[in-house]
Amino acid sequence: MPDLLDALDPEQRQVAEALRGPVRVLAGAGTGKTRAITHRIAHGVATGVYAPTEVLAVTFTTRAAGEMRGRLRALGAGGVQARTFHSAALRQLRYFWPRVQGTELPTLIESKIGLLASAARRQRLNADQALLRDLASEIEWAKVSNVHPDDYARVARTRGRSVSGQDHDTVARVFAAYEDVKRGQGRMDMEDVLLLTAGLLDEDERVAAQVRSQYKWFVVDEFQDVSPLQWALLRLWLGGRDELCVVGDPAQTIYSFAGADARYLRDFRTEYPSAASIELVRNYRSTPEVVDAANTLLAASSSRGVDLRAQRPSGPSVSYTPRPDEVAEADAVAAQIARLRDAGRSLGEVAVLFRINAQSESFEEALSARGIPYVVRGAARFFDRAEVREAVTRLRGAARSGEGADDGVVAAVTGILGGMGWKAEPPTGRGQTRDRWESWQALVDQATEFAATPVEGRSADLNAFVDDLDRRASEQHAPVADGVTLATFHAAKGLEWDSVFLCGLQDGTLPITYAESPAAIEEERRLLYVGMTRARVDLSLSWSLARNPGGRASRKPSRFLDPLLPESARTTGEQPRSRKVASCRECGRPLSTGAEKKVGRCADCPASYDEALFEKLREWRRERAGEEGKPAFVVFTDATLQLIAEHKPRTNEALLKISGIGRSKVEKYGEDVLTLVD
Repeated sequence: MPDLLDALDPEQRQVAEALRGPVRVLAGAGTGKTRAITHRIAHGVATGVYAPTEVLAVTFTTRAAGEMRGRLRALGAGGVQARTFHSAALRQLRYFWPRVQGTELPTLIESKIGLLASAARRQRLNADQALLRDLASEIEWAKVSNVHPDDYARVARTRGRSVSGQDHDTVARVFAAYEDVKRGQGRMDMEDVLLLTAGLLDEDERVAAQVRSQYKWFVVDEFQDVSPLQWALLRLWLGGRDELCVVGDPAQTIYSFAGADARYLRDFRTEYPSAASIELVRNYRSTPEVVDAANTLLAASSSRGVDLRAQRPSGPSVSYTPRPDEVAEADAVAAQIARLRDAGRSLGEVAVLFRINAQSESFEEALSARGIPYVVRGAARFFDRAEVREAVTRLRGAARSGEGADDGVVAAVTGILGGMGWKAEPPTGRGQTRDRWESWQALVDQATEFAATPVEGRSADLNAFVDDLDRRASEQHAPVADGVTLATFHAAKGLEWDSVFLCGLQDGTLPITYAESPAAIEEERRLLYVGMTRARVDLSLSWSLARNPGGRASRKPSRFLDPLLPESARTTGEQPRSRKVASCRECGRPLSTGAEKKVGRCADCPASYDEALFEKLREWRRERAGEEGKPAFVVFTDATLQLIAEHKPRTNEALLKISGIGRSKVEKYGEDVLTLVD
């Protein structure tokens, strides 16, 4: 017994020794909550307080449940059930339904889309796949929030719910029709699993008594994500008892839009006045620099959870870096990752996180250009997404037929995407319709950049643009072994890496434009907090002043960064705050002296490229551009010259591997460049 508890810190031990409920554990990020609750269960089993078969540990993902089962086995409590809400409910439903109802259990569907398509047709609604997915998500929200189809329109209006392009009454009619179609076919969805189980427990005392005699002790992890329906089912399992331990972090509530309600965690002691409340505050994951930044982010907000206390040694400073545009931001991040790799950091311990899936494409491109493998988590790679594949197919067909040949690339692309449903103004609200628009908008942005960046020897028509898209797609499909993780903040929850880059942190992206209410904006702040607390050692935050290269630098860093940016980086006037932030291009730390700002790096940071060679290349470029009567950047950009000075290519083939150098430039300038390198 002493050995079991000696492995815990004082607060974790307090949790493990609180064997009788009710208990609330407020567990900050990286504080070892799973360790604390599994030791609590194992301690209860070892002391004879719990019979292992009478304990039900509930969490939200099969991965988390599997991890919990593994830890419990290792601690000698292998007989304890650790399941998701849906898994536990489905197990009970499959056992009791035939005995109580005398019929087979309705068939569980894997997706609502097929039934929803039938329901939409009944309502004469022309719904594409994106709209059907958005309707499915909204119906899921309604059901976990205990909202009936008859009440949906009224409740949705009061709570500010919306499905892009559809009024509340239409959604309510489709919702009702979906339920009719589902019942008529003898089917049930995942929400029905919880609803039907709750119904059996509520209506049949024999079922309730049998379940309550089976499970006497309950532990619920990630309690900030509990929905009203899950809370109702949990209370039915308890049956008025209070042997309940809940664990969560209100600062990591990021699924309110899907029905999660952190009030059950915050107000737990209102429901159970005698409940013990324990805070886990010792963060074992991140350096003091990361922890201080995360604490500061929430310090003056309603999202504040526990104040984390770092337990690791000091590490690098958190960096805050503006970039001229999204392309430059992605390229700078890729360059930093290349340096981490060259210094021995495993690419599997590096992550690039952003707000929406469509932001991944620029990072996919930048990493591919440097030969850095990556994995997109929680979504398909950009060119694998259905809407992108269809768009590129249509663009390719138009290019071959000569459609829009005289209109220019941007006009041709917007015309073709417009035929698919793209509009200049984004759809309101979140969801698949919005995600699809963001993917299309990324293609429009690429066309705009393509048209604005002439390259000698390359035409500027739709054929050439399609060829460029094909090149991007082929380069971004290299086999992946140990790769950088690309993910949204939502997809990153529960994960951690040594080095984390949080990107695209400008107002309008974070908080996202459709987050308008104070509650929605606070949820966006918590998203950033979740992203920051994924980092163990290196944490870099960046934003772009313009969307496309050459665009107006009018963007400002996210308002959430105000308490984090250096004093010199804040303004009260119209000038973008980010213009005052000068950061080292090598390590990302703010620059303090004029000499450092002139060279763009800290005095103690070695350059990643041969600066003498870079200056010789710049002088050659200036002379060559003068001879040809064109701007210097048309010959080669500074970024390309830096790559040449870094990699020092010795052959034409090596030159072709440098980002920004194609066959025509090798033929025109290759001999001069290789001579300078030699």
